Amino acid sequence: MALIKWDSSMSVNVAEIDRQHQKLIDMINELDDGMRQGKGKDKLASIIGGLASYAQVHFRTEEKYFQQFGYAEAPAHLREHEDFTRKVSDFKAKFDSGKIGLSLEVMSFLSSWLQNHIKNSDMKYAGFFKEKGLS
Repeated sequence: MALIKWDSSMSVNVAEIDRQHQKLIDMINELDDGMRQGKGKDKLASIIGGLASYAQVHFRTEEKYFQQFGYAEAPAHLREHEDFTRKVSDFKAKFDSGKIGLSLEVMSFLSSWLQNHIKNSDMKYAGFFKEKGLS
């Protein structure tokens, strides 16, 4: 069973960004499934690395549009991206070095952060991007 299920309440009505959000959700669900199935550290490390890398791709997409359209709330949004990146990088480094394992606490953080970020922070720009003709 999926940890996070995509639904229309998560849509920012920008196809490119919605696809990226769906992929991030899929990656978190894959990581959760792997943890629950007892997959090896190498497999989990690969998924974590992919998630961290893809999050950066997604953040750059949003940030490109913030700059292109002059989104006033960009600085606060960028801080959220930086905080997430720092936290996931720290987690990945500790996981890779064997200092921590993949836990329900980590999965809860990833799941909660993504859902809250999409439903709150990202929804703030949905109307703004629509006004600018982005869809």
